[in-house]
Order: sequence, then structure tokens, then C-alpha cells
Amino acid sequence: MARHTPAAAPIETTVLDLVREERGKALSPREWKFRLRGYGYGIKDIDGAQILTRLPHGNPLGVLPQEFA
Repeated sequence: MARHTPAAAPIETTVLDLVREERGKALSPREWKFRLRGYGYGIKDIDGAQILTRLPHGNPLGVLPQEFA
């Protein structure tokens, strides 16, 4: 089965600002992902791209910009 990478759909500005703010507070990528789970978001790494998802079902919201890699 081939993996599906969501199209480069734009992520809402307010959500992207939250993700950026939490990345700035976190000391490591692991802590950043943990902090985002508290807001109901997750990150999947697929084929070198980071996909922002909505928990608990993992519905993809879009691809994160390269600045988060």
C-alpha cells in the first residue's frame, strides 16, 4: 500500500502561529510534539515532510513549512 501525502494545503494562520510559538518554547522536537498533543495536534513524518494532524484520529491538516524541520 502506498503512503498518501496530503496536498500542500495551507494551514490556518492561527494554528501555524500556535505551532511556531510552542516550537520556540520546547527544548527538543520530542517535547514540542508532546506540547502540541495537549492542544489536540500531532505531527507525522512522511517521506521527509512533517504533516500536522488533528488528534485523536490523525486527520491531516497540511504540510508544515521547512522552518519546523
